Amino acid sequence: MTDRLLVLYGSYRADRMGIRLADFLVRELRARGADAELIDAKAIGLPMLDRMYKEYPKGTAPAPLEALAQKIRAADAFVFVTGEYNWGVQPGLKNLTDHFLEEWFWRPAAIASYSAGRFSGVRSAFAWHGILSEMGMVVISSTLAVGPIAQTLGPDGTPTGDGGAALARAFPRFADDLAWWTEAARAQRARKAPPY
Repeated sequence: MTDRLLVLYGSYRADRMGIRLADFLVRELRARGADAELIDAKAIGLPMLDRMYKEYPKGTAPAPLEALAQKIRAADAFVFVTGEYNWGVQPGLKNLTDHFLEEWFWRPAAIASYSAGRFSGVRSAFAWHGILSEMGMVVISSTLAVGPIAQTLGPDGTPTGDGGAALARAFPRFADDLAWWTEAARAQRARKAPPY
């Protein structure tokens, strides 16, 4: 069975660099046979959270919110691509994520972080681990941390230099870990309904 994966990315900056990592992940996951789709918070353009998807009467949610809810419910797993803003999470990705809750439940999530500097967004990744767990996802133990991103990935998401080589070496374990948990969660949901 093909794994249906959503790669979620949240920078709204004009000269955003993290899209390189998101593009790399989508391409590499597809090369492994997954049905991977990029979910770009900037392209979707949800407003700042006022009302969660579940708070709309059935059939009245704005079209972009409804379409995204359907994609999230249909996904087997998620990859969150996060930059680090002042030791914290990107507001665009957090806002997109917070529009939903039950839609995320009982599926694995992976975290890939990046930054312009040598810390590679790891402080943001650490924060996301707790956020995603609270939102009902099982966060896999393997992570990717990319930095400095401009020296690690070219504009088309192709690995470059020593950092790119390190990313290419790290990716298979990350993807294998996600695939294992994706298969395990899918099998368990088919065997037994989640408790809530």
